[in-house]
Amino acid sequence: MKIAVIGAGPAGMAAALQAARHGAAVTLFERNADVGRKLLVTGSGRCNLTNEAVASEKYACADPEWMSALLNAFGVEALKRFLRRAGIPVYQTADGWYYPLSNSAHSVVEAFHSALLLANVTLCMKTQVREIQSTEGGVLLALAGEGAAGDDCFQKVIVAAGGMAHPNLGSRGELFPVLKALGHTLLPKRPALAPVEAELQSLKHLLGVRLDAGVELWKGGKCIAASAGNIIFTEWGINGPGVMDLSHFISADPGAKFELSLDFLRFSETDFTDLLQEQRKTPVPLKVFLEGFFAPKIASLLPQLAGLSEGVSLDRLDEAALQKMTQSFRTIRLKVKGVRGFDVCQLSAGGVPVTEVDPVTLESRVVKGLHLTGETLDVAGPCGGFNLHFAFASGALAGLAAAGRSAGGG
Repeated sequence: MKIAVIGAGPAGMAAALQAARHGAAVTLFERNADVGRKLLVTGSGRCNLTNEAVASEKYACADPEWMSALLNAFGVEALKRFLRRAGIPVYQTADGWYYPLSNSAHSVVEAFHSALLLANVTLCMKTQVREIQSTEGGVLLALAGEGAAGDDCFQKVIVAAGGMAHPNLGSRGELFPVLKALGHTLLPKRPALAPVEAELQSLKHLLGVRLDAGVELWKGGKCIAASAGNIIFTEWGINGPGVMDLSHFISADPGAKFELSLDFLRFSETDFTDLLQEQRKTPVPLKVFLEGFFAPKIASLLPQLAGLSEGVSLDRLDEAALQKMTQSFRTIRLKVKGVRGFDVCQLSAGGVPVTEVDPVTLESRVVKGLHLTGETLDVAGPCGGFNLHFAFASGALAGLAAAGRSAGGG
């Protein structure tokens, strides 16, 4: 079986490795000089590989049942076994995030590179696929670059060329028009897992401050999505997983009026309430009390948001004032202006709807012999290894199927 894999990111390397291990003659085409460039920037260089909480409901796509079928075929345990065979043992953090024991994305890429060579995958670096054509003999690729040039025909082709996030690393979405010409639906590509641009107003004094908070996204008077995690205040808005997990809702409806509602007590409400009740009849200054839970900049700002003086003592505040204050800390509203672009987002949404490929083989329902994986498909998961898991899983399943093996056998 002669198989081509387009793109040497996580999905492409997984696909090539699985297909080659099951007897296929695999050629991996990559426009960069090296494999795995996007992997090097994942998890802040530590490579957050997957998450114990991986489940279909965590992902936004056209069909949750489709995602469920894919994850049933290649879940967390399957990925851990796959990584271990490639020489990448992992560990789990207390919050369920998985990282390589090396804590190094570089070591992960090196392990994959070595595994690909040992599996006799032919690597064609600095090579771009310009066209894909379905023929009676298979799938024809038009190639250009240092590694290969001209036309070559393959029995199976796996597209793992990525989306449009991090264009400086080679993901520019150049194959999407090609897939559309082949008959696939193409949903507009848009940033996901992106920082959110917002009108900070009084919160502009928190520039550079980070904290764990609850975040709700409101539209038309209704909360349409919620998240919780670390957020960072910047000169243009908010960064961090707490808001990035909601960004694909914003980019999907750029003309809508969105608001963020921040809950600064999301992770400390019980301790905050208990200590407040213990000290409410003492002369402890409000700012001193707040500094037990927040950084000094936040502790100085919160009383202003509640219409209080930071020097007022707790025993001067009645129950109604305390409740109003606590509520104000949990419902800080900010107007959303938009999201940051592809150059800074971690993922791109849009592309081919998942309903146009089989969930277990990733084979196109439009073009026989063509498999679509990773960011080629319109799938968006939260921060924490969910999207990297999907990339590995979709690639591995496509590689198995292209080589004529079922998921249960691989």
